[in-house]
Amino acid sequence: MQVEIWADVVCPWCYIGKRRFERALEGFAHRDDVEVVWRSFQLDPGAAPYDPGRPQVDHATELGSKYGGGREAGLRMIAQVTQVATGEGLDVDLAGARGGNTRTAHRLLQAALATGGPRLQAAVSERFMRGYFVQREPIADPDTLVRLAVDAGLDAEQAAAVASSDAHDAQVAADVAQAAAFGAGGVPFFVVDHRYAVSGAQPVEMFEQVLARAWAEQAGGSAS
Repeated sequence: MQVEIWADVVCPWCYIGKRRFERALEGFAHRDDVEVVWRSFQLDPGAAPYDPGRPQVDHATELGSKYGGGREAGLRMIAQVTQVATGEGLDVDLAGARGGNTRTAHRLLQAALATGGPRLQAAVSERFMRGYFVQREPIADPDTLVRLAVDAGLDAEQAAAVASSDAHDAQVAADVAQAAAFGAGGVPFFVVDHRYAVSGAQPVEMFEQVLARAWAEQAGGSAS
């Protein structure tokens, strides 16, 4: 059984949804027969590429500007998401997040999938998210991304080659197009065996139910 997850590495709800899904999968009797593939999605494809000379914009101000309400509204959003993340065991530092364009991150995730399969891709995805949400790593910086990807097991020479080119860009574009075809306006977006779609960082119980139902249908039995 395959689970595809559309996500962006700078999306806090994707990190939260990731943990909730992982908890559901951990308790699933057939977890060893489930293949999890991460699909590309950019919340802000027009975000600026990395520029070390550009002053870092305060994340709360950035959120307030994007969604309205100014910096105070941004701080409230950060506090709300942080509280939820903490409840999932995630020690996030959203106020210190250093964002930017995530296209290179997604191309490296595609490279990890092509080279080492879903297991390596999952390790790189986790490393990128932990780097961004916990360690204040500049997620748009190609050198930082290469270092994080290598930490997770991607070959250093390959990672550097991908980060300095447009390799795997077609795969990123295909994932984005598929998300649109599914009607996914946001992430995280989960698709189980091309039959069931789950939108958002749903409770663990929801993921448990969908996994059980999809497995039962695949096996020709009942979810009970």
